[in-house]
Amino acid sequence: MSHEEEAPPQQAKGEEGSGADRYLIDPRKFRDPAFTADGQPRASVRLQRLETLWFCTGTLCNLACRNCYIESSPRNDALVYLSASEVAGYLDEIEREGLGTRTIAFTGGEPFMNPDMIPILEDTLGRGYEALVLTNAMRPMMKVHERLQTIRERYGQQLTVRVSVDHYRQDLHEAERGPRSWEPMVRGLRWLSESGFRVDVAGRQTSGEAEATLREGYQALFDAHGITLDAHDPGRLVLFPEMDASRDAPEISEGCWEKVGRSPEEMMCASSRMVIKRKGASQPVVVPCTLLPYEPAFEFGSSLVGSFTEVPLNHPHCAQFCVLGGASCSG
Repeated sequence: MSHEEEAPPQQAKGEEGSGADRYLIDPRKFRDPAFTADGQPRASVRLQRLETLWFCTGTLCNLACRNCYIESSPRNDALVYLSASEVAGYLDEIEREGLGTRTIAFTGGEPFMNPDMIPILEDTLGRGYEALVLTNAMRPMMKVHERLQTIRERYGQQLTVRVSVDHYRQDLHEAERGPRSWEPMVRGLRWLSESGFRVDVAGRQTSGEAEATLREGYQALFDAHGITLDAHDPGRLVLFPEMDASRDAPEISEGCWEKVGRSPEEMMCASSRMVIKRKGASQPVVVPCTLLPYEPAFEFGSSLVGSFTEVPLNHPHCAQFCVLGGASCSG
């Protein structure tokens, strides 16, 4: 059950006898929330403490990436913009219920396309939370750069901006994000660094390179552009494993924890939740994490308190990203 064992070799398209379909997910898997396909009790994770609350600000984005787990694009509004008042309602609940949350994080889509993003940040930081914003650092962010700079001057290191840089090479970054996406990203990243923001970078493990090689490559990129960031610090350069819900993945049973050397308390859903709003819905709902925004079976209802319950690891992303990938969107 090692991570390496789950990465299938690349097959040439149409190759005679390749059997490439054997790498697709077994349709018997991830059906029963209580049991795996072979009848083992499925692993589950209970929310222990709400350290991080994520908000999906909406799935609209200025880019249409090749493999975006949330399917963001200039046309996908399946998850609509959250308003400042809706976010404030959840911050009120945290305070009213004494949930002790420390970090409020924002993802998309591209958060800076949400017209309420600046007021949302001002409210979040003004209440004393740490804030994390995931962005591609392109035009939507730069359109509000003056207001963003004012926020940084007031709240300083309370705000972290995490920029998506899929690879340290332009060609591989643009293979994911599209042509002409590199230079605007570099300009935005450089502006953030030069303006004194606390900056993280999110990379992806798509190239098959060893982690040390990736970190050396990113460090060379940062040094070349005068970006003050230590690529060898895993908290500042977060390297995420790839996810593909159509590819085969092991189901995680209760007996797997010891085998993989992990524990339920280490999983993202033990310490975080995400708020989304579906198109046409009257109010937002809470889901376990950033990876499962489209699965109705994983909805908890509209309150944070109601989400303090077990999450069955009944999705390929649970295995690929969290258990075997050892990753967390919170860094």
